[in-house]
Amino acid sequence: MTSAGSHEESGPLRRTGRAVGHALHKPFTGTAKGIRKATHAHGAGESGLGKLIELHAVNGAGDVMITVALASTVFFSVPTDEARGRVALYLAVTMAPFTLLAPVIGPLLDRLPHGRRAAMAGSMLARAVLALTMSGAVATGGLELYPAALGVLVCSKAYGVVRSAVVPRLLPPRFSLVKANSRVTLAGLLATGIAAPIGAGLQTVGPGWPLYGACVIFLGGAVLAFTLPHKVDSAKGERKAQLVEPHGLAVSRSEPGRGGGRRPGRAWRRERNGEKRPGLRSVGPSVLNGLQANAAHRALSGFLIFFLAFLLREHPFSGQSAVVSLGIVGVAAGVGNASGTAVGSWLRARGPEVIVVSVLAVALLVAVLAALFFSTVMVAALSATAGFTLALSKLSLDAMIQRDVPEEVRTSAFARSETVLQMAWVVGGGIGIALPLNGVLGMSVAAGILALGAATSVRGLLSTARHGSPHPRVA
Repeated sequence: MTSAGSHEESGPLRRTGRAVGHALHKPFTGTAKGIRKATHAHGAGESGLGKLIELHAVNGAGDVMITVALASTVFFSVPTDEARGRVALYLAVTMAPFTLLAPVIGPLLDRLPHGRRAAMAGSMLARAVLALTMSGAVATGGLELYPAALGVLVCSKAYGVVRSAVVPRLLPPRFSLVKANSRVTLAGLLATGIAAPIGAGLQTVGPGWPLYGACVIFLGGAVLAFTLPHKVDSAKGERKAQLVEPHGLAVSRSEPGRGGGRRPGRAWRRERNGEKRPGLRSVGPSVLNGLQANAAHRALSGFLIFFLAFLLREHPFSGQSAVVSLGIVGVAAGVGNASGTAVGSWLRARGPEVIVVSVLAVALLVAVLAALFFSTVMVAALSATAGFTLALSKLSLDAMIQRDVPEEVRTSAFARSETVLQMAWVVGGGIGIALPLNGVLGMSVAAGILALGAATSVRGLLSTARHGSPHPRVA
C-alpha cells in the first residue's frame, strides 16, 4: 500500500515538475527558435548564410565585452588628462603597429583559401585566450594590457577580412550580396546592443568579468565557425586581385560581345591567359572611387569615436553628465548605422555610385553645419548621420564589387578593400586623439575629412553613373 501510494503521489509531482521545467525552458527555446527562423529565412539556412549571420552576432557580442572592459580601465577610471595619456599610449602600442600589419592581413589570408573556417575559428580562439590574459591586467592598467589589446584588434580585423571573403560563397538563390551583407551587419549590431549592457553589468561585479564573458563567447564562436559549410573553404576558380594597377597593364575596358552584350577587354583576357593579375582599376574605376569615398567615411568614424570621447568627458552636453553625453552620441550612431543597413537592403543597390555620392554629400553638409552651429543637437545629428552614411556607403561599395569584379577575384578584392578601410579608421582615430579639445575645430576637421574623400571620388563616381559601368555584370 505504501509503495503504491508513493508511486501515485510521485506521478503528479513528476508531471508538475516537468510542467514547471517546460514553462521555464520555453522562453529560451522559443527565443532561440525565433532567432534561428529569422537568420535562416529566404534560403539562408540552406546556403549556410544563416550560420555566418549567427557567427557574426557572436563576434560582435564578444568584441563589445572587451570594449567595455578596456573603456572602463583606460578611459573612465582615471582623470581626463591621465585618460588621454593612456589612450594615446593605447594608440601608439596597438594602432600604430596595426597600421603596419593591416596591409599584410589581406595578402596573408589570400594564401589560406582552403582554411577560412579554421582562420575564423582561430581568430575567435585567440581572442578568448587574450581576454583571459587581459583579465589580470585590466584592473591595474599595466603595460602588458596593450600588447594583448593589439592582438585582439588584429584578430578582430582578420576575422572581418575573412568574413567579407566568405559571404559571396554563401549567397542563397536570388539573393543579392548587398542584402546578404545587410543581414550579417544587422545581426552584429543587434548582438552588440544586447551584449553592451550585459558587459556593463558584469563590470559592476569586477573589472575582469566582462573579459571572462568575452572568453566564453569567443569559445562558442570558435566551435560555431566549424559548422559553416565546407564550400567556405573551397577556392575553386579564385584568383588574387591587386589593389593597384600592375606596371605595364592598361586599364581594361569592356568590349562589345555577341548578342549586344559586353565582355572584358584585352587586358583582362591576357590576364586569364596567364600574363598578369588584374588590379581593381582594371575591373572598373567605380570600385576604386567607391573605396576612396568609403575610406573617408571610415576615417570619420574613427575620428569621431576618439575625439568626442575626450571632448564630452571634458565638456559634456549642457545639463548632462559625461556618461550620459557619451551615451547620447553612442545611441545616435548606433541607430544611424542600423537605419543605414536597413535602407541599404531595401534599396537593393540601385545605382550604387549615386548612393555613395549622395550620402557623402549629406554627411559633408551635416559636418559643416555642426562646425558652424556647434551644439548638442548638431553633434548628435552628425553622429547619427555618420553611422547612417557609413553603413549605406559600405553596402553600395559591396554592390559595386559584386557587379564589376569578376568572380575569380571577387573574394580577394573584398579582403583587400576591407584592409584599406580598417587602415582609414586607424588614421582617423589618430587624428581624433591628437586634436585639441575644441568642438568647432573638431567638427571642422570632420568636414575636412569628408571633403577630401569627395574631392578624390565624386567626379569618377558621377562619370560612371552617367556612362555606365565598364563591366555591368549584376543589376
